[in-house]
Amino acid sequence: MFTGIVTDIGTVLAVTPHGDGLKRLRIATSYPVEEIALGASIACAGTCLTVVARRRETGQGWFEVDAAAETLRLTTVADWQPGTRINLERALKIGDELGGHIVTGHVDGIASIVERQDRTADPAAPWGATAQFTFRAPAALSRFIAEKGSVAVDGTSLTVNTVAGDTFCVLLIPHTLAVTTWGMRKAGDRINLEVDMMARYAARLSEARGV
Repeated sequence: MFTGIVTDIGTVLAVTPHGDGLKRLRIATSYPVEEIALGASIACAGTCLTVVARRRETGQGWFEVDAAAETLRLTTVADWQPGTRINLERALKIGDELGGHIVTGHVDGIASIVERQDRTADPAAPWGATAQFTFRAPAALSRFIAEKGSVAVDGTSLTVNTVAGDTFCVLLIPHTLAVTTWGMRKAGDRINLEVDMMARYAARLSEARGV
């Protein structure tokens, strides 16, 4: 389980195809890799992946994960190439602060950025600009997205501002733009989307009751 609070930006170093449609990815990180156990889970752009190797070489730490065919089909992992930068979050520990919302790392589908609107900051203010993003969600997922609800996009827990059909908007503050990959995102980019787990369960209960 995760919280959607990004704690590092990783860089894909290598992508190696394996048998049965697998891909092995090597990802550079500033995490203390010596403390990451083999078999640990790390959310990579919102996708929960299992660490199968880790090492530090000439001061640079990296870890490796395997992406199965289903993961490659349902997420943007299939698009990653050496140099791709991705949001990272290590798994939640009992007692950790829950700063975002409960995120499973099981991506529901791929959304796309329809528009990015940067809002110029007050020149007298010490912080930078904010940015409003408009996304288009897959039709099957749009019913789980509600105003003031939570979504995880590329592993970042965000609050939905508005919803119109299969599109929704979020506002990113300067801090989020600075410490995640969102600062470099633009219209047309594909992103991993995980809807709120509670919204899924609420919809399923309503269906079961015939509401």
